[in-house]
Amino acid sequence: MAWGVFATAFGWIVATDFRGAAHRFHALSLAVLPFGGAGVPVVGVGFFRLLAGVFALAGPAVLASGLLDVWRGGAGSDGLSPVPLWSVAVEAAVVGVLFWRAWRRSGVLRREWDAGHGPRRAAVAGLTTAVVVFVVVWGFGWGAWALASWLAGGLCGIFLLLGDRPGGSPTGVAASAGSSDS
Repeated sequence: MAWGVFATAFGWIVATDFRGAAHRFHALSLAVLPFGGAGVPVVGVGFFRLLAGVFALAGPAVLASGLLDVWRGGAGSDGLSPVPLWSVAVEAAVVGVLFWRAWRRSGVLRREWDAGHGPRRAAVAGLTTAVVVFVVVWGFGWGAWALASWLAGGLCGIFLLLGDRPGGSPTGVAASAGSSDS
């Protein structure tokens, strides 16, 4: 159900380019690429809108299927078996590197934090917290909490994707998406 909620929201917001979300997603994806920025992007905004259309169509089907499972009593609350320690360590290392890139002075989360206030900063903090919580609870095998943190982080990410102003340009993302980070 969590995936269905996120896929539906993300898909319709980006596919319809609500408040410039498709353009902002494109700019954010260019800013996050580790070795990008030097040439012409491989994919454009149209590709992201098409891909989001798939999510917009699949999300409601998955959500309806999950709701039917819950209604029939078929959705189990069984916990996952704990993930091996080496896997948690690798996941934590990857998340650490991603956060280092995202939170350094030229990183995308730092720019979002600096450009925003109130709700935008809360969304950046919520996204960061949700990712850390996901790694921890996934390692313990608490599947329901992992999905809840994943959904919370996804919703914070969607909020950041929408931008501050209707029809406005992304706050600082598009201008620096092509620059190389050092």
